[in-house]
Amino acid sequence: MSVAYIGLGSNLGEREENLREALRRLEAAGCRVDAISSFHDTAPAEQASPPRFLNAAARIETELSPRDLLELLLRVERELGRERPYPGAPRTVDLDLLLYGDAVIDQPGLLVPHPRLHRRAFVLHPLAEIAPDVVHPLTGTTVAALLATLDQPGP
Repeated sequence: MSVAYIGLGSNLGEREENLREALRRLEAAGCRVDAISSFHDTAPAEQASPPRFLNAAARIETELSPRDLLELLLRVERELGRERPYPGAPRTVDLDLLLYGDAVIDQPGLLVPHPRLHRRAFVLHPLAEIAPDVVHPLTGTTVAALLATLDQPGP
């Protein structure tokens, strides 16, 4: 079994129920959800004034390969009504593969760790609740330290 961390977000419909249903579907597909962060109400990062997001992070154990896990995440998004009419469009559910063990993967359509993980407070806040000591395999920095860096005021 491998440990992976998933970022979850929703800004359409019943946001909390969308996230809970996504987690139920991951479990039904054989992933064991070990930990779930609290839900964080956040402003969207990519748009000026669309609906607010509800974000969370989950720790799962899985026998799926990183590629197969990504395919499962995309399938669950589709099943829950995710559409992609344009980049940054509002969505019923957004599931991101943040980390897969300490793997570093750079393949077409599959980048692990998530390439923007270390720059997104809306991902790091919930992730730090459940995995503060997990080390980002490219930066060598813990999730808690990455979040602290983002929380520092700029010059």
